[in-house]
Amino acid sequence: MRILVLAGLMAASLMPTVATAQNRELRNDRQDIRQEQRDVRRAVRNGADPREIRDQQRDVREARREYRQDWRDYRRRSPDAFRGPAYVGPRGYAYRPIAPGYRFDRSYYDRRYWIDPYRYRLPAAASGRRWIRYGNDVVLLDVRTGRVVNVYNRFFF
Repeated sequence: MRILVLAGLMAASLMPTVATAQNRELRNDRQDIRQEQRDVRRAVRNGADPREIRDQQRDVREARREYRQDWRDYRRRSPDAFRGPAYVGPRGYAYRPIAPGYRFDRSYYDRRYWIDPYRYRLPAAASGRRWIRYGNDVVLLDVRTGRVVNVYNRFFF
């Protein structure tokens, strides 16, 4: 019995380390993407050979693909993080699929619908933008105009 308790304590102490390693891996992937994009811009600006530019663009695509795969692995390993409470929209709410450019009424992006992007490994929102929950979707919204900038459909289970 004592061995089981000790094993349980050791496993519990290692879990934050695993989560931190996942965060670090995703952060490093984002840095790789930014570096690859800088390399492409520099090559275009300096008039590099078109083959070299294509190779660098391929590197950007591969870095993005790797980042998506790491994010999907995170989502698969921790599904409980994506099972939030039932969504209760504002009065008169009826779900309709939306796309970038759609304009929300202010009641749809009230503070109660804001979500923490770091908890779900979403990109940081720029100034004046906010990640909100809309049904099972996650929407990046410009809070000054109410316009949708980006949508991740079926984000929550």
